[in-house]
Amino acid sequence: MVERLSLGPASVSELAGPLTMSLAAVVQHVQVLEASGLVCSEKAGRVRTCRLQPVALRAVENWVVDRRREWEARLDRLGDYLQREDDHEDHQEESTP
Repeated sequence: MVERLSLGPASVSELAGPLTMSLAAVVQHVQVLEASGLVCSEKAGRVRTCRLQPVALRAVENWVVDRRREWEARLDRLGDYLQREDDHEDHQEESTP
């Protein structure tokens, strides 16, 4: 749904079209997206049109970037540690008669 809405506003029926779930289930998903602030919708007659909220997506992007930085730093530290261990083992092998 989010991917489809990245192309522009869509009605709930348009969102439901390619999905293998009931319209009621799609409506529930839209409600969750609205509650999270990622999507807003407005009703005109019987048609509910949904659109992404770019500000909320920026917050998600920032969160993902922060997590990526944390994990990259952790993996860098692990790589450094493993390299030191490998160097230490190589040094011990060289000094063993």
